[in-house]
Amino acid sequence: MVMSYRGARAEEDPKDRQEDIKIRDFMTPLNILITFKPEQTIDDVMSTLIKKGISGGPVLDEDGQLVGLISEGDCLREVVKGKYYNSPTASGRVKDHMAINVITVQPDMNIFDLAQMFLELKFRRFPVIEDGKLIGQISQSNIMKAVLELKNENWRRD
Repeated sequence: MVMSYRGARAEEDPKDRQEDIKIRDFMTPLNILITFKPEQTIDDVMSTLIKKGISGGPVLDEDGQLVGLISEGDCLREVVKGKYYNSPTASGRVKDHMAINVITVQPDMNIFDLAQMFLELKFRRFPVIEDGKLIGQISQSNIMKAVLELKNENWRRD
């Protein structure tokens, strides 16, 4: 016979346990997030992506408002275009290649709901918006790190 020494526990709804696990606890905050400007060159973006080991980031206008996202894929399209026209430099501007129809998420969203969005939409990152302002970004790797930090037994943070 196996006996548990953990004592009696109140019954919990699994949904209640997951509500504690919010995007805001695992996102990359704006103060350390790599961002880009619409007028930057694709060469500059590619250099930053490689140096920082990231795959993309938000594009902010001069007022700090989110206006798009730029990714490695966006940069690669410019590189391929340059090859086609026999121009080895990627001299385009971010504003001409960034995604502008950006899906954003709220910081209090549950990370498991977000994980489902990643799977369904096949995105690599989502800007996190609160009160109309960009406050950070959450990526697939942030979610994987979050899961590693969680206790397997109750899915709460250590």
